[in-house]
Amino acid sequence: MNRKLFNFILFIVVITSVVRCAKKGMPEGGPIDEEPPRFIRANPENYTTNFDAKEISILFNEFIKLENPQQQIIISPPMDPKPNILPLGQARKDVKIEITDTLRENTTYAINFGKSIVDNNEGNPYPYFKYVFSTGDYIDSLEVSGFIEDAYLKETPEFVSIFLYEMDSTYTDSVVYNEIPRYVAYTRDSSVNFDLENLKAGKYQMVAILDDNANYKFNPAKDKIGFLDHPISIPTDSIYTISIFQEELAFEVKRPKLFKGRQLLIGYQGIPNLNDLELNFLYPPMDPPVSRITRDAKTDTLYYWFRDPIETDSVSLEYVTPRQRDTVYIRMAQLARDSLNIQAEPSGKIEYNQPLLLKANTPLVEKNDALITILDKDSVEVNFTSELRGLENQLEIYFDKEPEGTYYFKALPGSLTDLFGDQNDTISQKLTTKPLSEYGSIIMSLRNVRSYPMIVQLTTLKGEIVKQHILKEGNQFTFEHINPGNYFLRIIYDENQNGYWDTGSWLERRKPEKISYYPDTLQTRANFDEVYQFYLD
Repeated sequence: MNRKLFNFILFIVVITSVVRCAKKGMPEGGPIDEEPPRFIRANPENYTTNFDAKEISILFNEFIKLENPQQQIIISPPMDPKPNILPLGQARKDVKIEITDTLRENTTYAINFGKSIVDNNEGNPYPYFKYVFSTGDYIDSLEVSGFIEDAYLKETPEFVSIFLYEMDSTYTDSVVYNEIPRYVAYTRDSSVNFDLENLKAGKYQMVAILDDNANYKFNPAKDKIGFLDHPISIPTDSIYTISIFQEELAFEVKRPKLFKGRQLLIGYQGIPNLNDLELNFLYPPMDPPVSRITRDAKTDTLYYWFRDPIETDSVSLEYVTPRQRDTVYIRMAQLARDSLNIQAEPSGKIEYNQPLLLKANTPLVEKNDALITILDKDSVEVNFTSELRGLENQLEIYFDKEPEGTYYFKALPGSLTDLFGDQNDTISQKLTTKPLSEYGSIIMSLRNVRSYPMIVQLTTLKGEIVKQHILKEGNQFTFEHINPGNYFLRIIYDENQNGYWDTGSWLERRKPEKISYYPDTLQTRANFDEVYQFYLD
C-alpha cells in the first residue's frame, strides 16, 4: 500500500475515534426547571400585627424577577404615594417593599402579588402570594366575591378594578372621582371573577372601574364603570355581579381655531348636537355669516364653514353649549379654501341593502336628483331615492338590486352644490352584486322573551353591527344575505323604545339597558340556511 495512502487512512480513523469519544462525553443538560420559586421567610413576618416598619423584605430560595407588576400587584387599601417595590429590571432573591405612605391606624393591609413573582431562568410563577399585615391588634379576615361583565360587549376586558367605599357620614357620590377607595381588587387575568379579602365589617358601596391610568379614580372620558344599586353589608354570603359600561359624555366643545380658508376646527366630546351649539361673533360687529357645520368621520372634530371671507385680522367668537359659555380670540388669515371634491363609495361590489354614498370635502347644501341616473345591464333606468345628510356631509342613494346585477351610476355636473357655489364634475360608477349562492342566512328562534321591543343585532367578532332588526312581536327572525364567516348575536331590551341602546350613568344611578348575547359564535356558510334557538336569560 502506498505510504501516503496509509497515512491518510490512519488519520481518518484517529479523527473518527476522537469525534465519537467527544460525543460520548458531551453534556446533554439536565431536565427543564419547572419548579416555581419557594418562599423562605419575610421580615417583618407575614401576618404581623401592630406593624410599624418602613421596609418589608420577602426572601425566596432562588433568583426571582417581577413580571407586569403594575397590573399584577394589588395593595388594599391602596397606599398613597404607592410604595417602591423591587426588583425592577434585575434579578434578586428577595422582594423589597419600601413604604412611603403614612399608614392608617388599626387597618389590615394586603399586598397580593398575583402571578408577578417568577423565577429568573424559566419564568415559573409563584402564583397569588399574599403578604398581609395590620397596624392594629388583629388581622381583618372577612371577604366578598363576585363577577364582572361588560354591559355592551360579549367579552369582558381584563384587569377590571373593584372598589369598596365606606358608607360613613362623609360618603357622597363624588368619591369615585376624588377619593381613593378603602379596598381594591382586580379580576384575575382573563377571568371575570374577583375576591376582596381581609375586609373589616361595615357598610360599603361596591363599584367596578376599568381604570385606564390606574389611579383608583373614575375618569368618565376614558374609564368604564359599573356599580351595585344598593349598599352591601359585610359580612355577607352574597355573590355579586356588576356590569361595566362607558358613560355617554355630555356634549362639550373645545376652543375653536382657524383650520383652513373659511373653515374653523372645533374639537368636541360626547354626541354632537348642533341644536345645542351656538356660535356668536362678538367683535367686530357683523351679521351672522352664511355657514354650515360638518363632522369629521374619523375624529371627534366639527368643522364650521363660512361662505364669505372675513376681512378683519381677528375675531372674538363666543361659543355656547348647555354646559359651557366662553369666548375665544382667533387670528384670521386669508388662507386658500378647499375646492369641491366628491368620492363615491363603494366602488365595484355593492351589497343588496347597501346605499351608494357620495362624500364631499366641502359642505354640501343642495342636490338635484334630475341630473342623476342609474341604469341596469339592459340600460333600463332604475328608480332610486336620495337623502342629503348635512352633519355627515354626504348624499345617500338607495335603490333595489337584483342578484348578479350590473348597475351604471352617473351624476352629471350640477347634481351637487356646496356652500361656496361649486358644483361637481361628472361622476360615473359601475357597481355589481354577487349571486345569492355566495351568501348564507341565519334563522333564529327565541325562547323566554320577557318584553318588546327588542333590537336584534348581528355583529362582527369586534362588535361592529352587520345587520339589525327591531322586533316588536313574535319570536322568530331571519338575517338574509350574510357573507360567510363568524358572527355574534346580541339582543337589546329597548325599554324606552328609542331604537338604540342606552348606556348608564353613575350620578343618575341609572343602569344600562339589558343586553343578552347568544352564548356561542354564529357560523354562516355560502348557500346555506343556519337555524338556531336562543334561550334568553
